[in-house]
Amino acid sequence: MMNLVKTAFLLGLLTMLIVAVGGYFGGRGGAAMALVLAAGMNFFSYWFSDKIVLAASRAKPVAREAAPRLYAIVERLCGRTGMPLPRLYVLPEEAPNAFATGRNPHHAAVAVTQGILTLLDDEELEGVLAHELSHVKNRDILISSVAATLAGAVMFLASMARWAALFGGVGDRRDGERGGGVLGLLVGALLAPIAAMLIQMAVSRSREYQADATGAEMVGHPQGLARALEKLDRYSKRVPMLAAGGPTTSHLFIVKPFAGASLMNLFSTHPPIPERIRRLLGR
Repeated sequence: MMNLVKTAFLLGLLTMLIVAVGGYFGGRGGAAMALVLAAGMNFFSYWFSDKIVLAASRAKPVAREAAPRLYAIVERLCGRTGMPLPRLYVLPEEAPNAFATGRNPHHAAVAVTQGILTLLDDEELEGVLAHELSHVKNRDILISSVAATLAGAVMFLASMARWAALFGGVGDRRDGERGGGVLGLLVGALLAPIAAMLIQMAVSRSREYQADATGAEMVGHPQGLARALEKLDRYSKRVPMLAAGGPTTSHLFIVKPFAGASLMNLFSTHPPIPERIRRLLGR
């Protein structure tokens, strides 16, 4: 129930942001159009966020015959917990990573990269998959998937606003008001994606610790997941993901998928790997 309340709050907050941006750029007409857009985004985010995220990440459904090891581990974990088997996907990426998405345990999907299947041994892979199934069990995946979809919409609007500002502003504001308004448009366009990323950060950081703990309980020990996190941290810095949906989906993955220094690194959606390992092992 708490996650449903938080999801509703998130939808409302991002709706207000989209409408405010639309109103600033286009007056009443812009606000009305933004409200219609926000309503449509809320509907699609709730019902189709998993499909949107999977498509953005280029994840492909995988058959049992093509990934028997993956299916065997997930089926074993689901059997222990009584969870329904999620849909399984593989991303054509060498970078090792994984994520879960969906609106509830009966409509869930777990996706892994080709790289993680190659890098990790069975015990380590079991720890990673238990972590992702913990997100499903704890019902984290709805709010995380909705955040990814709506943050993507906000960043798209902000990008459009930057272009509008460069060409002198848009909407029904008088020309006299536009002279000093271009700077405001630029500031608003820059703040919108930052606001979206801050929301993502608030959504996911504490949940990673919880999913680590629940995953370790699901397996029966923390060593496999701890070793996996150490490997993933080391390899993800050397092999960043190429096309996994961009920063708006970063919070879904078990480790941060995009390397390199940038402004968005200040708003990291992942707690430090050494701290996650320390908590897992009780050090």
